[in-house]
Amino acid sequence: MLPSLLRQPWMDDDIEAFREQVRRYIAGELTPHLPAWREQGYIPREEWAKFGEMGFLLPEIPEEFGGAGVNMAYQLVVQDEFTKAEIPAITAVHSIATHYILDYGTPEQKQRWLPKLVSGEMLAGIAMSEPGCGSDLQAIRTKATLDGGDYVINGAKTFITNGFTANLLVVALRTGEAGSRGISLIVLETENLKGFSVGKRLEKLGQHASDTAELAFEDVRVSADNLLGGTEGRGFKQLMSQLPYERMLIAVPAVAAIERAVELTVKYTKQRKAFGQTLYELQNTRFKLAECATTAHIARSFVNDCVQRLLNGQLDDGAAYMAKWWCTEQQCKVIDECLQLFGGYGYVMEYPIARMYADARVQKIYGGANEIMKELVARELGK
Repeated sequence: MLPSLLRQPWMDDDIEAFREQVRRYIAGELTPHLPAWREQGYIPREEWAKFGEMGFLLPEIPEEFGGAGVNMAYQLVVQDEFTKAEIPAITAVHSIATHYILDYGTPEQKQRWLPKLVSGEMLAGIAMSEPGCGSDLQAIRTKATLDGGDYVINGAKTFITNGFTANLLVVALRTGEAGSRGISLIVLETENLKGFSVGKRLEKLGQHASDTAELAFEDVRVSADNLLGGTEGRGFKQLMSQLPYERMLIAVPAVAAIERAVELTVKYTKQRKAFGQTLYELQNTRFKLAECATTAHIARSFVNDCVQRLLNGQLDDGAAYMAKWWCTEQQCKVIDECLQLFGGYGYVMEYPIARMYADARVQKIYGGANEIMKELVARELGK
């Protein structure tokens, strides 16, 4: 039995019922439209408003802001189900951006933005990476200069998930000296924002239903009231403190993808015949699938432990870094092994395994490249 079919230690009846509701909604309202959305390169923002109406978008946000006030497991369940349905991490980014506002925003900022983010009236993105820097956030150059009661923003961002469809962005900007102490987060409502422009949507290897865009800021003027938390120079610390949760929003889908790949491949090899027998009856196939299923069990057990520690407020940075890099490495490895067992059909995009192969590769890059994760693990060991 695959680990996805086992009851997780942190699951209860309420979370299980919530998972089933999400699964049914995805199957009925989202999956039928995925081919068209992949073709156009994005999922319309209006779809997330419908998702929000169902209470699925940000269930973990407190009730006073429109959420259900439940624990983080509910959001992780949503991401698990999205991965199994081949829906990219659009709402994961939305959740991360929202948590910056929830955790660091002033009371006025929370009241201004959180209800709209919970309902789906606003779709959020995070603008960190720039043409000259990716994982090295201390090197960002896009600048916000205080001018009276406004900030004037100039610069560019790239590889921004939801950059085309989002109408709210949490933007990492330089408001002071070089290095981490000069970084702040400023929230922008982008509709009809003078000087702000979305460049081309980037054509990616995978995750074709998720828009990734270049952004430009040319004398964008925004009120100083949009400075997250109201104090300059806290941006880098704010970004770093959210990392355990962000890493789990990558590790959980990685494990879901591993499990899905094994399930698809077992089913295919039991049906496909070669040399007078099914592929599954060949020893090499059985050994490969045994290896992949074992990896799935180990990965799920590790991630379950991390999820429980996250819910208990005890997930340390080192474990989160490990979960991100190791689970995404195994995701790419297992899907590659499974694709091989599909033969030529594995290279045809009509088959889910081919799309999963393309979608998986970026998991080792975004959210902090895996090389950076290993460096951070090593630093933790050296303390």
